[in-house]
Amino acid sequence: MTSTLMAARPTPRLGHGAGFRVVAAAFLLALAFSTLPTPLYPLYQQRDGFPTVVITVVFAAYALGVVASIYLVGHVSDWLGRRRVALAAVLAEAVAAAVFLTWPDVPGLIIARFVGGVGIGALTATATAHLAELRALAHPGRDAGLFSSMVNMAGLGLGPVISALLAGHVTAPLSTPYAIFLVAFLITAGAITFVPETVERNESAIHYRPQRVSVPHHARPVFWAAAAVAFAVNMFSGLVGALAPTLLRGTFHDPSLLVGGLVAMSVFAAAAGAQLLAKGQPLRRQLLIGLGALVLSLVAIPISVLTGSELLFAAGTVVGGAGMGLGFRVALARVATVATPELRGETLAGVFLAFYLGLALPVLVVGIALTALPSLPVLVVFSIVQLVILFWAGRRLFAAS
Repeated sequence: MTSTLMAARPTPRLGHGAGFRVVAAAFLLALAFSTLPTPLYPLYQQRDGFPTVVITVVFAAYALGVVASIYLVGHVSDWLGRRRVALAAVLAEAVAAAVFLTWPDVPGLIIARFVGGVGIGALTATATAHLAELRALAHPGRDAGLFSSMVNMAGLGLGPVISALLAGHVTAPLSTPYAIFLVAFLITAGAITFVPETVERNESAIHYRPQRVSVPHHARPVFWAAAAVAFAVNMFSGLVGALAPTLLRGTFHDPSLLVGGLVAMSVFAAAAGAQLLAKGQPLRRQLLIGLGALVLSLVAIPISVLTGSELLFAAGTVVGGAGMGLGFRVALARVATVATPELRGETLAGVFLAFYLGLALPVLVVGIALTALPSLPVLVVFSIVQLVILFWAGRRLFAAS
């Protein structure tokens, strides 16, 4: 009997348009998962009786995971391939979901959030580049930048609402959302294996190094101002994401998880809406509007805590979200315009690192402060510090323009 060696058949691939949709769905799913636990923190706190500082530690673990991943992994898809890194990132999110399910105690929450942050850090850069390349191949001449931004904001906004809705209708609110997302991640990972690759892997060119942050000398004033703006605007996102559920339950006596989810969602919805409405406006005007919105928000939120006005608190989060979206957009745009083409990616990486550090470090400090001080003075100090950074950086960004 004669045996014949059969050549391995190449894996069938989707078209570039279908691949674009799969990557967009994976990105949306991962971003929704990143904010999925936000309304559930009070349930963990009620079950285990830990202080608010633990919530901020869990929250900060995610941001630190993102920062570490952007620095160590975010650029790897440039030479390893988009599909491979996207697949690994989605599987990391699946691991995080599994840890949430199997280890629901505080150490497990911290590890799950850190692993999830690592996956998001790798996927954000990879998916953004992959979507742009797939769109260029499927529809030459069309820009995927705005679409990627909308997917980003939509995913971040959907997560809290999904978990809040599920928590109100299932008997196991601290496990069912993660089980659903775990299955969804595994299905998505299978779909990603059929997505076309857009980067040719070159084994001889692979020399791993962490992500560099290179800034041309002439662009440094703008870079430092933009990085400070990015850091400061994401302080607001961290404040709302880490503390809003606790404030709603403790200060405003509103136990509704859905309200907490909607408040968290409103930050990202307002950010996306403001970016769309301001499209085409001069950057200087966008930054002025963004700074003005954040000033109003950072005044309104402490007043809402002082007066017990939940409506004022919700309005402050929406206005602040709009300011956050405009401030971050201007920061990225200013850096992109002054950085040299060969260093633009590495310069923008520094802005993203500052952005996520703004999500992690200030909120952790606030959480520690809340163990010794009432919420109102902590919020007032937080607001003052953020405003000082914003005004200093905004003036420098103008001066450098």
